[in-house]
Amino acid sequence: MALYPSLEDMKVGQMIQAQAAQQQAPQPIPFAPAPVGYATFPYAQTGGPVPAPVMVAPNAPPSHDLQRAYPALFDMGLNLTPEEISMITENQVAVRAPAHVAVPHAAPAMPGTLGGALVAPLSGGSLGLARAEVTHGIREITLCKDGKGKCGFRVQAVSKGVFVVLVQKDSAASLVGLRFGDQILQIDGENVAGFSIDKVHTMIKKGPVNGIRLAVRDRPFERTITMHKDTANTVGFVYKQGRINAVVKDSSAARNGVITDHHLLEVNGQNVVGLKDSDTKAIIDAGGNIITITIMPSIIYEYLVKNMAGSVVKKLMDHTIPD
Repeated sequence: MALYPSLEDMKVGQMIQAQAAQQQAPQPIPFAPAPVGYATFPYAQTGGPVPAPVMVAPNAPPSHDLQRAYPALFDMGLNLTPEEISMITENQVAVRAPAHVAVPHAAPAMPGTLGGALVAPLSGGSLGLARAEVTHGIREITLCKDGKGKCGFRVQAVSKGVFVVLVQKDSAASLVGLRFGDQILQIDGENVAGFSIDKVHTMIKKGPVNGIRLAVRDRPFERTITMHKDTANTVGFVYKQGRINAVVKDSSAARNGVITDHHLLEVNGQNVVGLKDSDTKAIIDAGGNIITITIMPSIIYEYLVKNMAGSVVKKLMDHTIPD
């Protein structure tokens, strides 16, 4: 089964596949009219009537009625003009599938697909989609301390797990790619499940200046949603102090599963935790036509940041655009 970053990608992908199937279908064989003055047999050898001649104009292109094939595509408000759809079906731009996504290879590949599975005809060129990817996989990183003996991150304990709640700009933690919501599984080979915050901070403090090894699971409480802006340059959700509290009916946000009582953590991979709503809006406005947000249930987010002052988060949190 093909995996699509957004519902819009899925619908347009299905449309392209239907069009390709129609192009590959055998075309009817034209019947030339009998020359004037020659008789025609009213019955074939089997006794049945001969089909009426079918007139086909020479070099006529195959007809593709996209609205008839997928009437719901336009009813869903995808805000695509016929010219844009024509360009998509002609170019069939696809995005390279993430390394952890299994793409089926049983069917022969069609143009614009990977192994027979169309991935992202609309979102394929989005840099924000690649930056925002949440894998939930495990990786190992190596930390070094700065001149003050700091690594540049803070943690919080949730349900016997240890999670990153602050990554400082230009710190060692930032440089190795730690992100808000990452779960620390081991420190120098020792499992930290059930450890208190103080014990984890003490382990880091007593660790070597160079070569502190962490095993990290990528943001298990988080997920990403990709949306497409409408003609008003909006994606269709309302937030206050980073918390989503309303979703606009029939918007791209509604179509792609944005729900309330979730906190915005990233926009196109850029951390927005602690930013003013106006600053977050500026990032969304400047983010292009395709927006990928990273969200977390508000009940978990509020527990993670409960011991941190808002001024500390705003001042110290790394809000730089990821590479």
